[in-house]
Amino acid sequence: MEANHSNLPFKIGQTQTLQVDHLSKIGAFLADPERPEAGTVLLPKKEGGSGLSAGEALSVFVYLDSEDRPIATTRQPKIEMGQMRPLTVVSVTKIGAFLDWGLEKDLLLPFHEQTVRVQIGKEYLVALYLDKTGRPCATMKVYERLKADAPYKVGDWVHGYVYNINPNVGAFVAVDYQYHGLIPRQDMNRDIHIATHVRARVSQVRNRDHRLILSPHKQGYKMINTDGAVVMRKLKAAGGFLPYGDKTPPAVIGREFGLSKGAFKRAIGHLQKRGKLRIGKDGIHLL
Repeated sequence: MEANHSNLPFKIGQTQTLQVDHLSKIGAFLADPERPEAGTVLLPKKEGGSGLSAGEALSVFVYLDSEDRPIATTRQPKIEMGQMRPLTVVSVTKIGAFLDWGLEKDLLLPFHEQTVRVQIGKEYLVALYLDKTGRPCATMKVYERLKADAPYKVGDWVHGYVYNINPNVGAFVAVDYQYHGLIPRQDMNRDIHIATHVRARVSQVRNRDHRLILSPHKQGYKMINTDGAVVMRKLKAAGGFLPYGDKTPPAVIGREFGLSKGAFKRAIGHLQKRGKLRIGKDGIHLL
């Protein structure tokens, strides 16, 4: 559960510039000169709080320690508020999973914020939020956090991360960890699965919501020829007939040819036009 934490003395889960107020045996106490009423936050020596001088300004990340007290560090975390990043699961407990986010205290991913059952050692795309106590936590519910106003046009190549797959729809992709992207099921291949990084071409910017429709394949005759060569090799090796066609499930096409359903259909259509094969109701026939 997320809540409004605008009244917190420091920006929890964010990097900010603070000033050394005073020094102690355990580290430096930092303050915001623009908000002196907020008090101070400790920057322990082991977190970069040694060798400093009073009045010195530095950039620090503020989060909560094991006793839920604000604490600062000069370490750069792998994720901050307002960001989405893939993080690795390091342990699973009764209250949820814990993720490595580059700080001494691991980041909690509560069970109710998980969209799939997570496994130790695997990474998952998450966003950072503050729970009702003000503690930074992770959530896998990133769909509603992605934006639809991506600065890309048809033909652009983009980088993304597959965070979910619906067999009836396709692969849901976080482009630049910020924008909605979708690889339709007919364009998926066996290399696309949850938690994979992909490079794909924008094939369409959907009119109704400006979301990106993506294709992991190159455009044009070169890719068709390459895919066609794969089909022809398989067809010749099978003796001139293969029982695959328009009604064959995408997963079967991917397993047998290593192609998406869309790429397979384009390839066999091109080969039929060239007189290399015939597409029948029962499959494809070598000519």
